[in-house]
Amino acid sequence: MRFRKRTPLNKFRKAPVQQSESKSEHRAEQLSANIGTNLQQIRQALGNSTDIVIREIRIGKDGDQTIAILYTDGLVDQNIVSDFIMESMMLDSSLSKDVECRIQTSSNVMQMLKDYALTIGSIQDINDFEALYNALLSGDAIILIEGETQAISASARGWKDRGVTEPASENVVRGPREGFSETLRTNTALIRRKIKDPNLWLETKQIGRVTQTDVAVMYIKGIVNPKLVEEVHERLNRIDVDGILESGYIEELIQDKTFTPFPTVYNSERPDVIAAELLEGKIAILVDGTPFVLVVPALFVSFLHAAEDYYQRADISSFIRVLRYTGVFISLLGPSLYVAITTFHQEMLPTSLLIGLAAQREAVPFPAFIEALMMELTFEILREAGVRMPKYIGAAVSIVGTLVIGQAAVEAGIISAAMVIVVSITAISSFVLPAYNMSIAFRMLRFPLMGLAASFGLFGIIVGGIALILHMCSLRSFGVPYMTPFAPLIPSDTKDTIFRFPHWMMMSRPRLVDQKNVKRRNSTPPRKSRE
Repeated sequence: MRFRKRTPLNKFRKAPVQQSESKSEHRAEQLSANIGTNLQQIRQALGNSTDIVIREIRIGKDGDQTIAILYTDGLVDQNIVSDFIMESMMLDSSLSKDVECRIQTSSNVMQMLKDYALTIGSIQDINDFEALYNALLSGDAIILIEGETQAISASARGWKDRGVTEPASENVVRGPREGFSETLRTNTALIRRKIKDPNLWLETKQIGRVTQTDVAVMYIKGIVNPKLVEEVHERLNRIDVDGILESGYIEELIQDKTFTPFPTVYNSERPDVIAAELLEGKIAILVDGTPFVLVVPALFVSFLHAAEDYYQRADISSFIRVLRYTGVFISLLGPSLYVAITTFHQEMLPTSLLIGLAAQREAVPFPAFIEALMMELTFEILREAGVRMPKYIGAAVSIVGTLVIGQAAVEAGIISAAMVIVVSITAISSFVLPAYNMSIAFRMLRFPLMGLAASFGLFGIIVGGIALILHMCSLRSFGVPYMTPFAPLIPSDTKDTIFRFPHWMMMSRPRLVDQKNVKRRNSTPPRKSRE
């Protein structure tokens, strides 16, 4: 796999150096052995925030050992804090006398607490305030001990989340109904359920100087190309911003080319789709706080495939894909072809149809291009209004509004009836695309193609189409050509493009995504059972 040098991204190579220099200048302050000093500094740094709970308790036979337990209310599971931390600290009730004596006589109280007292699963040592604030505000419970310059971070995360529900943007008739949530650990667990392989590796880092957002990189070792993993980590480490609030931030900062309408990073909120992409040798990027998971590299054909294509029979899936590709061409070229033919190429229409169109357009004061532009803009405004309005009102407004406005425009003689039909078919065809971001790209490109059709006719459409194809062929996603396997042409990889071959015939992974472990399965065609 070849990775091109990207000039726009190379401009920001100095950002990580500047960030590391600033960190070295402001080195994290170490914890003090005086618990009161630590608590005072924590309260001052957090502005005495009311959601930061600080509980001081005393342990030992004579209560001579002071311990403070800190956690953020709303980010922790109260049951974990009370049952596995608070109760563990109450030595008289939860521990035997032998263990209590060991803790009292030991010179290392922290180690004895970790070995004998704390019954919680995951604990870590903390040496400075920067790590303490990070763990505290991430949902961990912090344990401070008098006389110790270290603290204990106990995993007690348990905030409220939306849970695993059906994804709203990727519905299927047949297939799993579970979708990602806004919790990173829930999303990684959903993928683990699909792929129970120890080679499924997960690496987590924090991005954002203020938000400190957890970003996880997931891939299957032995299938993924190691150079691709290095490239992903390099681009993520290059990000130096204040905050990451959604995976769209990451997508825009790591994509190969900025000025293109086509998305070069794939995203999905379905665990089965992400698992299938991982099995092809791709890399998933999960961001805490969003249900949309990024996948790189992204190919153009991936945006036109739906999860259900692999759950139905091959012939049914192929027929649906042909309909989908047909809808893509209609949504992109429908209004342009109508404008070009009615303006420059009337001889291509049958005489009866031409007479009917001429009679409809006799009272219309605008040319065909202005008609199409007005109707397309009106429909886009109605569609955007339907998305932003309340769910139960938005669908009615978008559908009824389009019908009422279209009928009124025809009766008023502003728009011809044929134009309403063309725009309606175009709008319906744009909904067949499974990927919303790719649908937006085709909706944007529809307008310049309409301008070319109004200026030069079919010749303008052909020139615009050639320019569009050349632009798509020039795109790359993490070193992989965007139009793979059509450009460059790889016949063995075309079994899962416009047509989907049966599973037993797709024995290899995409070659430009995975260069080493190409073989997917050893399958034979199904045979008839002997009677």
